Amino acid sequence: MSTTTTSTRAACKYPSCGQPAAPASGPGRPPEYCDGRGHTKVSAWRERRRLGAEQAGTTISPAETRNPVTMAKVTGAELLRSLRGEADRLSGIAAQLRATVATVADPTAAEAEVEAVRAAAEQRAATADARAADAERNAAEAGQFRAEADAAAEQMAGELAAAQARAHAAEQRAADAETARDAAIAQARADADARVSAAETGRDTAISAARADAETRIRAAEAGRDQARAGAATAQESARQAQQETARAQEAAQAARAETQRVRADAERMLDQSRADAARERDELRADLRARAERAEHQADAYRDELDRLRAGTGHGTGPAEAAVRMPRRGVRAQAAQPPAQHPPAGQ
Repeated sequence: MSTTTTSTRAACKYPSCGQPAAPASGPGRPPEYCDGRGHTKVSAWRERRRLGAEQAGTTISPAETRNPVTMAKVTGAELLRSLRGEADRLSGIAAQLRATVATVADPTAAEAEVEAVRAAAEQRAATADARAADAERNAAEAGQFRAEADAAAEQMAGELAAAQARAHAAEQRAADAETARDAAIAQARADADARVSAAETGRDTAISAARADAETRIRAAEAGRDQARAGAATAQESARQAQQETARAQEAAQAARAETQRVRADAERMLDQSRADAARERDELRADLRARAERAEHQADAYRDELDRLRAGTGHGTGPAEAAVRMPRRGVRAQAAQPPAQHPPAGQ
């Protein structure tokens, strides 16, 4: 029962779909598309448009796929405007065609064209007559030119014969000159070969002498080089020893400078000490002298007092005793007034 139902169902109307349409589920129009593959009336319409556009070599925009009616209206309006423009253009073409047909059917226009053709023919005939006259004149001039050319050809034939004779003589002279040139070249080559041989012999001799001289000079140079190397080695050894001596001398000089500085420092220190000791001794001597002078003055005062007492007891004037007492006092004061003796510093 189901096999009979499947065989009686219509095929799916989707382009390139060979499946049977979906079974009917109730009364009414049976389904036209298969089930489960998305084949519907809308998708089938879009697919048929796509296939038609591919066959026509055109493309369908997404807007035309989404809004086909709106885009069809827009396209129809554009086509209508284009059709109106084409109608206006066709109207102009029709007017030009009517004017052309009227001109073709007008006998006056035909007569005008015939008259123009006749005038052109007459003009071409006059031009042909003028060209014929020019041709006859040119023919006469050509005959004259031919006669002149014949005369010129005869003259040129004579000149050609003379030129050929001169050319033959020139060729003979050229052959003689070539013979002389070949002889001169052969002689020059022989001379050159002799000179080359002599030059090669002299060159070989000079090369041998130069080689011998060079070898002698090389040996002398090698001997001089060896001597120079030995002298350089000796000079280097001497220079090394001199550097060592210089280094030792510099060290000795540095040590001598250090010793000199140390001795100078010791001498200055000793000189300062001697000066300090001399100053201290001088100060002590001055103090001692001052003390002695003071003691001598006290003693002189005592002598003077004693003398006064003696004077008062005896009643005599100044005598030898008073003079003896006064003289030592003056001597002590003079000794105290003199500066102490300068002692030389220690070490001088």
